[in-house]
This record gives sequence, structure tokens and C-alpha cells, in this order.
Amino acid sequence: MEIPVFTVDAFTNLPFKGNPAAICPLLHELNDELYQKIATEMNLSETAFITRINPSDDFMNASRFRLRWFTPTNEVNLCGHATLAAAAVLFQHKKNVNSRLVFETKSGDLSVRQLDENFVMDFPLNTPTKQDPNNFRDVIKAAVGDHLVQDVYLNDRTKKLLVRLADSCDRTVLTSLRVDPAALLSSERSGTVKGLIVTMKGSPDLQPGYDFYSRYFAPWNGIPEDPVTGSAHTVLGSYWSSALGKKKLLAYQCSSRGGELELEIRDDGRINITGRAVTVLQGTITL
Repeated sequence: MEIPVFTVDAFTNLPFKGNPAAICPLLHELNDELYQKIATEMNLSETAFITRINPSDDFMNASRFRLRWFTPTNEVNLCGHATLAAAAVLFQHKKNVNSRLVFETKSGDLSVRQLDENFVMDFPLNTPTKQDPNNFRDVIKAAVGDHLVQDVYLNDRTKKLLVRLADSCDRTVLTSLRVDPAALLSSERSGTVKGLIVTMKGSPDLQPGYDFYSRYFAPWNGIPEDPVTGSAHTVLGSYWSSALGKKKLLAYQCSSRGGELELEIRDDGRINITGRAVTVLQGTITL
């Protein structure tokens, strides 16, 4: 069996920046064990599998597809960068003729449209609720040490914990964090948290005018640090929109690779996440 695979760097217009995802467009479904083995072999934060809804569909003309995402250790319910990368493969490599694609996923229907060089994703908005920092003392300590924390929020559905550094912190505090994934794992074993967002207010007066910065850690899903995380921004977008009183936000995820996301919080309780993508590898998995 030969399976096509593309490695796409998402949320960037430069190779080797943003977040790489492996994308496999499949002519038929595989079993879950094989999906997981391929994702483990690819060893990226996500490997995504695109399959056709109907046998008569083709990748050029169909507008609806199934999409599943796997980390090196398990399947996840939502992934932004691999959704963007999947749309890029269909639009750029499979020459899909539609202006808008819809993916049937574990998080419902997710649509992506192409806008010039950008891809605009229609995602659910995951609003977090304020928490008592003492309830997460160990995980906060493992992530940010003794740095001052201003807010702690949790989204129960995604199990993402948001920790906002105090506004007195410089951006270098965020970028210089050295988070030990083993320490993070041992600090939270209840299952309440599956991903940790560390964020801080941006510098909107300095070009290009980022409203906020973030980093994302998910050793609970086999990802020590994710370079640029669309799903985390479904939580971040809700939080910072409320904190800043803005519906449109420009975000930067401060991993070593780095990536930029444009966000728009909509009145229907969803969020548009916009970014670019670059294909850096095209090949074949032989089984």
C-alpha cells in the first residue's frame, strides 16, 4: 500500500517556521491502529487524515471530506494547524475547485475558505471560566516558576488551562520559559488539564501590533511544546476579546519556530482563525 503524505508548515509563509503537520489524503479509510502507527512514525504534533465522504467523490471536485487528527500518542478532538494544512493540500496540490471546503470532524463541521494567500477557518469558540489559582498551584509552578500570574482560566470542554502572566512581565519572560514536560505531567494527573496555555498582553503599539502572545504545552497528549496551536486560540480568542474589548485580534505564538494568527470573534459564538501555509515535503508512505 502506498499513502501520499505532505508536510505543511502552518501559520507561516516561510519554510521551517510555524507548525508542521503531516497530511495524508486517502482513497479509503484505514483502521485506527494504522492511523496511530503512521502518526507515531511521522512524530509531528499532528498527523491528519483526509478521506472522501462518498466513493464517487474526488479530491478536486468534492467540497466535503472527513478529517481526523492524531498526535504521536493519541487521537485528538480538535486541531487548528492540521486543519489549515489539510485545506492547503486540497487547494494547492489537489487543485480543489471549490471556494470553501467543509471537514466532518469530532468537533462537528469545520469549514475553510481560501482568501488570497490566506486560509480562513471557521471554528467553535471555547470560552474559559475564571479559576482559583490555588487549585492549580503545582501545574502553574511547573510552568512559570515564581513569575507573577494575573489570571487563571480553564475551558472544561478542551481541558485547556490558560495562565496569564502579569502585565509587569516583559515578553522575554514568556520566551525564556524552560518548561520540563515530565514536571508538568507529574504536576497534574487528575485529567482536568490536557493542555497548558501561557499567555501575556501584547504590544499593539509596536508593528505589527500583536494583541497578545502565547506558548502552549501538552505533554498529556505527547506534545512537550506545540509550535503554533489553532485549538488553543479558540480559548485565547475568547479570553483576550473579553479582556481587551476587541472582536479582531492579531496573535503571535512565541515558540522557537513562531507563528502568526489573525482572529475574529463572531456574533454567532464561533471564531475565524486565519493563517498561511507552506508545503516543505511531499512523499509516499509505503506499507
